[in-house]
Amino acid sequence: MMKKIFFTVLPILSLTFSAQAELRIDITEGTFKPVPIAITPFDGGGDPQLTKVAQDITQVIMSDLEGCGLFKIVDPNAHIQSARDVMTHPRFPDWKILNAEALVGGLLARNGGNLQVDFRLFDVFTESQLTGLSIGSDASNWRRVAHQIADAIYERITGDKGYFDTRIVYIAESGPEVGRKYRLAIMDYDGFNHQYISSGHTRVLTPRFSPDRTKIAYVDFGKNDKSPNLHIHDLTTGQAQSLGSVEGQRMSPRFSPNGDHIILSSAKGGVTCLYKMDLSSRKLEKLTSSSSAIDVSPCYSPDGTKIVYISDRGGTNQIYVRDAAGGEGTRISFSQGRYDNPVWSPRGDLIAFTRQNAGTFYIGVMRPDGSGERMLDSGYLLEGPTWSPNGRQIMYTCQPTSRGKVGLSAIDIVGFHKKKVNTPGEGSYPTW
Repeated sequence: MMKKIFFTVLPILSLTFSAQAELRIDITEGTFKPVPIAITPFDGGGDPQLTKVAQDITQVIMSDLEGCGLFKIVDPNAHIQSARDVMTHPRFPDWKILNAEALVGGLLARNGGNLQVDFRLFDVFTESQLTGLSIGSDASNWRRVAHQIADAIYERITGDKGYFDTRIVYIAESGPEVGRKYRLAIMDYDGFNHQYISSGHTRVLTPRFSPDRTKIAYVDFGKNDKSPNLHIHDLTTGQAQSLGSVEGQRMSPRFSPNGDHIILSSAKGGVTCLYKMDLSSRKLEKLTSSSSAIDVSPCYSPDGTKIVYISDRGGTNQIYVRDAAGGEGTRISFSQGRYDNPVWSPRGDLIAFTRQNAGTFYIGVMRPDGSGERMLDSGYLLEGPTWSPNGRQIMYTCQPTSRGKVGLSAIDIVGFHKKKVNTPGEGSYPTW
């Protein structure tokens, strides 16, 4: 489990305001310039150990903000004030000369056996403090403190929750094609604090977080690699359990929004239908019925009222949406090619998907009624999109060529900023 961190909002300083509007980024637009932000190296108060931690925290904050594509870091060599001076009396006219639009200062101190970090974010042009936090934490948890500060800066300037203090579960792959090892793994969003969860003795696929992020549902193919079944790993206890062995191959599990059941697909006799499983009773309830169609990859809307899924009832794999309470599904995808892996945004406004057409894979989004379809990325093999918790980034499996290594990539919802996600080796099927 992640260690607790304690926050206090620092009071807004009484500073002079200009007539200009407050600094704000609209990240729904694809044409914008990154905001120049000056992040002064945090001050450790002369304590050698704290000074090293302060430097590390500063670097992580810079990496988070610059890595999301919305911010441009002002060269630290050009800074004209220290973090301690910025925290008490920032000289805004001097920072304007450097074209900085946002300014950050921070101080570290010891609080008993814990670490105390204070930071402030300023709008240079309005000469005002935008936000500030006082964070207490175990000293070993400094990296999470840095992510929390980056989240606070991101949220104050964009209006959306940050996603830096989050984790990714994915499938770590290694070895040759024959005898390849697939291991369940978890890490911070930036690849640090990496841990393997499963041994790799059996093949595992499609891990999914529970709503409270304490459990992971996934498919385990068993020792003979021919008997896929659902398992749940509890991150609190470190234990995994099977959800029972019944006739039919169970695939593509996802938790319901309230976490009390799982929605999945199950194949039997050449027909694949959607089911939901109550996690208390383990009772299965069939959601779709067909004598020939294949219904797979179900995902709930954030409010739990709708289900998006893939069906080939029209001849090719297409995206359908139906009421969770019942009824027929409505097809919402109509472009060339076949669709797969639909997943609802946490905001409820978009559905991400994979589309394959003429040998090319695409990662795209569309509205829940099928309108506004647009492609964000294309390549040799792209699949398994997953949303950041704030619904502004999509992560997915990416293989550049037939002989290239399988890895993870992320892109924002306007297709503006794509980056590779750090993993120790090859990886696939991420879930944020």
